[in-house]
Amino acid sequence: MNKRIKGFFLASMLIGTTVWGVLAVYYGDSRTGLAQTCVAAAFGLFGFAVLTGVLWFRWRIQWVTGHLVVFIGILVWWLGITPSNDRVWQKDVSQLPYATFDRDIVTVHNIRNFNYRTEFDYQPAYYDKSYDVSKLDGVDLFAFYWMGPAIAHTIISFNFGEQGHLAVSIETRKELNEEYSTIKGFFRQYELIYVAADERDVIRLRSNYRKNTPEAGYLYRIKGSQKDGQRLFLDYLKKINELHEKPRFYNSLLDNCTTAIWVRSSVTTEHLPFSWKILLSGYLPEYLYESKLLEQQLPLSELQRQAYINRLAQAADQATDFSERIRLIHTPRQ
Repeated sequence: MNKRIKGFFLASMLIGTTVWGVLAVYYGDSRTGLAQTCVAAAFGLFGFAVLTGVLWFRWRIQWVTGHLVVFIGILVWWLGITPSNDRVWQKDVSQLPYATFDRDIVTVHNIRNFNYRTEFDYQPAYYDKSYDVSKLDGVDLFAFYWMGPAIAHTIISFNFGEQGHLAVSIETRKELNEEYSTIKGFFRQYELIYVAADERDVIRLRSNYRKNTPEAGYLYRIKGSQKDGQRLFLDYLKKINELHEKPRFYNSLLDNCTTAIWVRSSVTTEHLPFSWKILLSGYLPEYLYESKLLEQQLPLSELQRQAYINRLAQAADQATDFSERIRLIHTPRQ
């Protein structure tokens, strides 16, 4: 390997470890304080100095070794940051759902059903409900877009026929006054929550009440066997109970609203190979269509047109049959 290639890899390593280390220290354990800011700035300056010395002044390897020792110390400290269920949470994620079992009957506790006046003005409400797993009639995918075609928030909803729908939205569990940041999501800043919700809550919030950044919602029926749907539902409940007992961190890349759906679907016989269209979540419906897990009688463009639900959701708003109304376009023609 010639000196130019060695220099390129060494410079890339120094830049990568410096940037990661600065961000890890700066964000720290949930809050950024003055001490963290100073340490992050010091490590950034040290990394820049080592990089400059290596590239232009032929500093010896001892400087690089020193940089790596400090970086490893930061990494060990960062890996020691632990998640918690005991923080001052925002109201919309203050209650963790959990499930109890009695043979085929599952009772889901703390199903969220807020009554919204605006996105941030709402009346909190939760309820418990029992579902007969043997009555599971289908699984739907919602995709909400707000920043172009590549990024979407995806939500799975389980259809129990006359027993209704249960939606599960995989989200960050934010503390009071905490804002969401994709970058922060890489650095153990948010706990993970599976929000079990009435569709009048979690779907209507996005289709009807998100105004600052409006979201376009689409509803797709996933093709698959009833057994696979039951396996997926029970695996979701298993994860919900795990998070109730032992918190975990959200990760913007590895454990987000879409990659987690892919992981959960590993219990089904139709589990798909991993694809970049899972990382770029807005393309998940396209990937499902290509994999023949969505309706194939229509071209994808027409299926997407029919899947758009915002007008139906806004018309239904607080109606008790909200779930049925947003599915009118999906009712088979007689």
